[in-house]
Amino acid sequence: MGGGYTRDVGRLCRGLANSHLVITARDGSGTLLGLARTISDDEHVCYVQDVVVNPAYHRQGVGRSLVEHLMRRYSHCRFFLLSTDHESSPEGKRNHAFYRSLGFLSYEEKEMAGFGLPRNRPDLRNAES
Repeated sequence: MGGGYTRDVGRLCRGLANSHLVITARDGSGTLLGLARTISDDEHVCYVQDVVVNPAYHRQGVGRSLVEHLMRRYSHCRFFLLSTDHESSPEGKRNHAFYRSLGFLSYEEKEMAGFGLPRNRPDLRNAES
């Protein structure tokens, strides 16, 4: 996983525990090759939170198997969504090609819009109202 995830192990563990589903791909000896996790109400929306594959196993079908499993598992949900880095980012072009190879479309192509708050904003959970 990227440095943003592993910097705070407690936060990483809470994120995994609060997921709807976490699936892993392992080799015959049990070594973790990749994982994927979702956030979902399991009725209307499934949001693929993470698809992470050890770089040594890229282009070997690990990520494809994980995502295809999730696509089947949540095929009943109206929205099956994910976010990834912009195509101009260092990994963006590769990520976009990967998701497109699985049939994903951009929000614009689906005649939808997606919105999000800026990444860097203050944590107001413990602020006085």
